[in-house]
Amino acid sequence: MSGTHTDARISRQVRRLETLLEERGIVAGAALDEVIDAFLSGASPANGARVVARAWTDPAFRERLLADATTTITELGLAAGGVQPQRLRVVENTAHTHNVIVCTLCSCYPIRLLGPSPSWYKSEAYRSRVVREPRAVLGEFGLTLPEDMEITVWDSTSETRYMVLPRRPEGTEGLAEEELAALVTRNALIGTAAV
Repeated sequence: MSGTHTDARISRQVRRLETLLEERGIVAGAALDEVIDAFLSGASPANGARVVARAWTDPAFRERLLADATTTITELGLAAGGVQPQRLRVVENTAHTHNVIVCTLCSCYPIRLLGPSPSWYKSEAYRSRVVREPRAVLGEFGLTLPEDMEITVWDSTSETRYMVLPRRPEGTEGLAEEELAALVTRNALIGTAAV
């Protein structure tokens, strides 16, 4: 089934659920729209970029982030959760390891930190291939890694979401946090690009 047909089917199912919630008096349509709009209004890859920039400039924050990202991002006024509580785990790229995230079952993704997910992230091709042949998939994104670099693929779930902490680019030591955050892309936070 193509991504377009899958998206249309999911859209119909979501609309049917919304209709049932409205018909049963559980929630008014306008109230549901307000909740969704409020949730998405703060969702942006700029949030994840702020987290990365702080981790690059504050070693103690970086340690806390890698140990307990769910709690640590609250220091920046951010939250990992959506409608239900979620655990955020941040995985760090190093000189020897590159991380990439996927959700093989659907498209679980830390929306508040990365913004709405790109269409390719939800595609069946990405979800199945990045697990089997991550080096090839990353190459299709234009990211060529050394052959001896280990690639770890992290599979998000409804309970645990992942975000990549990319390697800080060389020559950026004099940049302020805001300038560093401007270097970080959504794809770098997913692991399909480097900074």
